[in-house]
Amino acid sequence: MSGALKEVRTRIKSVQSTQQITKAMKMVSAAKLRRAQDAITQMRPYAQKLQEMLGNIVSSAEGELGMALATERFAEKVLVIVVTSDRGLCGGYNSNLIKLAKTVIKEKYATQQAKGNVTLLPIGKKGYEHFAKNGYKVVDKFWSIFTGLSFEKVQSAAKYAMDAFRNGEYDKVELVFSEFKNAATQQYIAEQFLPVRKTSETVSKVNADFIFEPSKQILIAELMPKILNTQLYKAVLDGNASEHGARMTAMDKASDNANELLKSLKISYNRARQAAITTELSEIVSGAAALNG
Repeated sequence: MSGALKEVRTRIKSVQSTQQITKAMKMVSAAKLRRAQDAITQMRPYAQKLQEMLGNIVSSAEGELGMALATERFAEKVLVIVVTSDRGLCGGYNSNLIKLAKTVIKEKYATQQAKGNVTLLPIGKKGYEHFAKNGYKVVDKFWSIFTGLSFEKVQSAAKYAMDAFRNGEYDKVELVFSEFKNAATQQYIAEQFLPVRKTSETVSKVNADFIFEPSKQILIAELMPKILNTQLYKAVLDGNASEHGARMTAMDKASDNANELLKSLKISYNRARQAAITTELSEIVSGAAALNG
């Protein structure tokens, strides 16, 4: 029985050690989440208003000069931007984003993928590693954006996508990311990044009645890239907050699971200990009886 007791004690120590790590990771993620949540909460209303304004401008300026980023073409070549994280241990966060990106490719661009005309632009190490290892065409310049995250780094990725779209290297750019709701909830989204979409027909045309100063062409040329930079930055901030929320939740569940496992192991340990004591008593009684006999 001593061997069984030692094995259970070793397992208990191992689970306790793991639980200390998961609790520490939860606290770290909670601290990072607070900052990331503040950043996306402050950014979101501004980005949404810019997106609405951009859609209105595109709707009212159809067919005019400076609309290269809103030009609809047959999607012969496609770029898919996927925002994942650099690190794991955050539940199904990365796997869900990768799965969504693959679903978008399979359902919308299967023909293009068969011709080798679908390219992935991963932001985040996990996405980059997965797609690179699984034979996808990958743009490997921007996956490390989360290392010292800044607007300038995200802007460089957005500029690459916009320049490539203008030059005809891609006919459509899709964006896959996780929208932060709260610490326990993320919504996985796939949306069109380029060409710029028009405002929905349900929006009143009054909203699109702008007076332009300077000219509409100059404003479009200046505003459109800046707004698109902001949209991608919002998606990255959403992803950053979602990652920390997912990790905090995953580590909290892991700590709870460790508690349940410890309870079970302690019960097993006590049973084994009782059995060992009973055996020792039986041996003592048997020995005493043999001596008396």
